[in-house]
Amino acid sequence: MGNGVLSPQVETLDVFVELFSGIESETQPGEFYNRLCEALCRLTSMRRAVLMLYDESLARVVAAGSHGIDPSLLVDVHGTLEETPVAQRALGLDEVQELSPEQLAREIPARYKGALQVTTLTCTPMAAANRWFGVIFADRGGGRFKLTDDERHAMWTLGKLAALAASARIATRQQERARRLYERIELAREVHERVMHRLFGVSLVLSSEVALAPADRERCRTEMRDALADLRTALERTLSPRPHHSMATTLREELDRLERGYADVPVSVQWDGDAEVPERIEALAQSVLGESLRNSIRHASPTSIDIRVIVSAETFSLEIVNDGVTGPATGGTGMGLRLASLEALQVGGVVEFGATEAGCWRTRLVVPL
Repeated sequence: MGNGVLSPQVETLDVFVELFSGIESETQPGEFYNRLCEALCRLTSMRRAVLMLYDESLARVVAAGSHGIDPSLLVDVHGTLEETPVAQRALGLDEVQELSPEQLAREIPARYKGALQVTTLTCTPMAAANRWFGVIFADRGGGRFKLTDDERHAMWTLGKLAALAASARIATRQQERARRLYERIELAREVHERVMHRLFGVSLVLSSEVALAPADRERCRTEMRDALADLRTALERTLSPRPHHSMATTLREELDRLERGYADVPVSVQWDGDAEVPERIEALAQSVLGESLRNSIRHASPTSIDIRVIVSAETFSLEIVNDGVTGPATGGTGMGLRLASLEALQVGGVVEFGATEAGCWRTRLVVPL
């Protein structure tokens, strides 16, 4: 200590304090996970690390952070516990796992070994309070190695820190989702009480076969005018914006990924025009896309999913159509799309969904630009 060199224990504590102090200050969650991967390499002899995390907004396991790896190699990195037994074992035993070259062929999907030139690999669990959040894969850049006890303990502890960060963000996201849901329920109630009652009264008068007197006609006109004013007032209320997706991806990037594979269902994407999605509706578009895809898997047995994006100077349009609708065409009307419909109103847009004559399910977002 006297010569200014930190002991391994003090350096580890210093790194943990540094990470904890920045856990909520990052503008993007990926920045924290990148720093955590860098810390793992700093405290051990690892040179490369990638943190795999289940992302609720995208409903898939993604590479949430990395260090020492070209990010372009991680664009299509995803996996399940079934095809990655080492991850399941690490999480189940809550222990850092170490794979020899002979074990890699059985434990890691073959599509990744060639791209990353992996020889010996470690897998650190991200688990806390009986919840599994993800794993951290790390190696020394391709060579064979053996972990020391100190390295194994440092990696295990960093995994706990990563699990804590993921848990905190999930709790925050759930609180934000509950608040947004309450606001939208209040908006729906206000529209029902102030607008629907007026329109219902007008419809009763207009459905009568008795000719309307001038006074009654004027009363109907006044009620319609007031109903429109109430509706406009309700929609001008500022609602909580939808949080950005944790992976900070774009709609175009998501569509590119979907064409390469989604739930074993062929996905066809057509993008008309060269313009990008306006930033103010990027999160809304991704939300509608995600909800539509999840509903297509939950409520149908699709053999194909067709997606079309039209971005012109006047209008943005996103359309998702899937076949395989079975039974009564009632799927796709879950709370997610209903909330997205209310959010679309905030930007002057509309979300439509329903069955088509061809036996498909169609979801469409249209926003004037």
